[in-house]
Amino acid sequence: MLSQLMVLFGFFALVLVSVYWVNRAVVLFDRLIADGHSAGVFLEFSALSLPSVIALVMPMASFAAAVYVTNRLMGDSELTVVQATGYSPWRLARPVLVFGVIVAVMMSILTHFLVPASIAQLKQREVDISGSVSARLLREGTFLHPGPGVTFFIRDITPEGELRDVYMSDRRQTDREVTYTADRAYVVQSDEGPRLVMVSGLAQTLRTETNALSTTIFDNFTYDVSNLIVQSQNMNLRPRHLATWDMITRTDEMATLTRVPISRIYEELHGRFQQALLGLVAALIGFSTLMTGSFSRFGVGRQIIVAIFLLVVVKLVESAVTDPTRNNALLWPLVYLPSVVGLAIAGGVLHLASRPFRPSRTPAVEGTT
Repeated sequence: MLSQLMVLFGFFALVLVSVYWVNRAVVLFDRLIADGHSAGVFLEFSALSLPSVIALVMPMASFAAAVYVTNRLMGDSELTVVQATGYSPWRLARPVLVFGVIVAVMMSILTHFLVPASIAQLKQREVDISGSVSARLLREGTFLHPGPGVTFFIRDITPEGELRDVYMSDRRQTDREVTYTADRAYVVQSDEGPRLVMVSGLAQTLRTETNALSTTIFDNFTYDVSNLIVQSQNMNLRPRHLATWDMITRTDEMATLTRVPISRIYEELHGRFQQALLGLVAALIGFSTLMTGSFSRFGVGRQIIVAIFLLVVVKLVESAVTDPTRNNALLWPLVYLPSVVGLAIAGGVLHLASRPFRPSRTPAVEGTT
């Protein structure tokens, strides 16, 4: 049974990760490619976002695997035969418990190591590409606004990197507006930063106070575009970027570093442990709920619906304790309440599946014909 659970868990995890990843990849593709970034940047960002997606779908995959395997064993009457030999639902739940522990260990690796590292690296790469000249300026046939009061347009970019028919309007100064046009232009790198070298062009300066227009024809003109590329400085650390060990050993320091209350650090720290336990809880709820049913040619659709409802209850409890734990550091034990409730539900349903309250048959009355 454990081997079947692991195989089906891998299948459902692969399917769910594919669905979630495709949905995120579409949004990511539109944002990065529209900003002029290459396919390599898109693939890098997609890979960095993958650990978060896997951690999100693993509890659902464990639930689906437990439900599918239990349903198939009941449909083939295998569980019925095993129970007839004296195995109780508690004994049959042992492989599911082992399976849930394995899922919880894999979830722990993700939540404590892979996800924080990938999120921190993703944030760093977002800052790095925000200062990319090619992404901000080198897009042909589109009017770009790389900064406030600046409009930039390129009709065509040759394979050699030459810019054709360049237009740039600079309205950043309140007393004048400058418009540059050039037949050709090149982006070159210097020690001070990127420069735009325009060839065979015209500069038109409009004085806003007097509406006086002056023009200057130039053979070549160098324009500093480094001040147009405003690199994002939003590298503020968040609790989700921090390593688990740092939050355990240097809690106060991490709260100061991320500029959040210490309750937020506790909520993030214990939330990682709690998220790992959800894989175990989901598997036990799926198995125990289906064990309340008996063999039927109509299937166990009703039990599956009840199992989904019980999972929703666990998620509702998780939502209910989020705000209190974030606002009060002393309430951090509430983070584990969803898992406690889920395990209690699974235990209660298994107890019900054992049918300890099944009424005994009424003995026949002597002399009755």
